[in-house]
Amino acid sequence: MTLIAILIGTLVAGIGSVWLAAVLSFGVLARYTQHMLSLAAGALLATAFMHLLPEAFESQAGPQALFAVLLAGLVFFFLLDKAELWHHGHEHGFVQQDEPGHAHEHAHGHAHDHDVKSGGWTVLAGDSVHAFGDGILIASAFMADMRLGVVASLAVLVHEVPHHMGDLVVLRQTSNNRRIALVKVSLAGAVTALGGIIGYALVDQLYAYLPFFLIMASSSFIYVALADLIPQLQKRVTAKETAAQIAWLLLGIGLVTLISGLAHHQ
Repeated sequence: MTLIAILIGTLVAGIGSVWLAAVLSFGVLARYTQHMLSLAAGALLATAFMHLLPEAFESQAGPQALFAVLLAGLVFFFLLDKAELWHHGHEHGFVQQDEPGHAHEHAHGHAHDHDVKSGGWTVLAGDSVHAFGDGILIASAFMADMRLGVVASLAVLVHEVPHHMGDLVVLRQTSNNRRIALVKVSLAGAVTALGGIIGYALVDQLYAYLPFFLIMASSSFIYVALADLIPQLQKRVTAKETAAQIAWLLLGIGLVTLISGLAHHQ
């Protein structure tokens, strides 16, 4: 009975949050694509700095080990991004040198294309690690008390929505197909159920490693926000557009911070 409850709770939290985020991103907020980049950057940074990192550092794990994993995670996601760009370059061919006068134009266009196309696998990898950690948390809550498990599942569902809105924006940057973006993020969200099942079987052994899952997930969100999203906002725009970017960035931070705070008080 407990395992069935864990499965339902993890699937609702993991996939339900993605679909709720998609309804908001593709429906209500679809026309604000550029603003959604700022919202995504704010949501990803706040998820890392206001939710995942504090939770990891509250554990018994030593700060030095956690910072080492954070650094290793940032380097790993940088290399993953490089591999993604390299694969993308081979798929589409390199800069064409048809005419000397046009070489720079092609190179610049291709570089810009790479800027926009990176970040997809990094955010999905981070999502999967984060979802796995959420699954372990939900499983341990259900094993302590059924009502606590339900509250934990709802808390995960709610606080994941702004973060998944950010993920969908990143995935839309790598592909214009909404359905593919939704399927990819949903699959990453489904890893919550895997974390729940493994957590049910090995909750005591895995709980000690939970801070490191949280740190790895944090490193992916920090990397994507700083390396992929914010550089796209660092363009010369009007004062009004700059103010809008800052407002949406702060909204992303505020939403995640508020919802994480409410979830912690449950």
